[in-house]
Amino acid sequence: MATAAARHILVNDEAKCLELKAQIEGGTSFADAAKEHSQCPSGARGGDLGTFGRGQMVPEFDTVVFNEALNTVHGPVKTQFGYHLLEITARSE
Repeated sequence: MATAAARHILVNDEAKCLELKAQIEGGTSFADAAKEHSQCPSGARGGDLGTFGRGQMVPEFDTVVFNEALNTVHGPVKTQFGYHLLEITARSE
């Protein structure tokens, strides 16, 4: 079974998500941005979601996490919870 490890930042609006993405791409630590801005409890852990299998997260996450490049900030990804930045830190087939 395919598994992945990722971290994310959850915010209410796309503009904030884009602003945080620009900050991270400019050198701000993903973990620090997650701790300060994420509205998900995982923010306290730097956005770390741990390791999970396909289908354990919302479909929008699966599409990104199991298809996009590792160690790159992806997003905004819109879900029913809000807007996310995702960083895939590991993946196995």
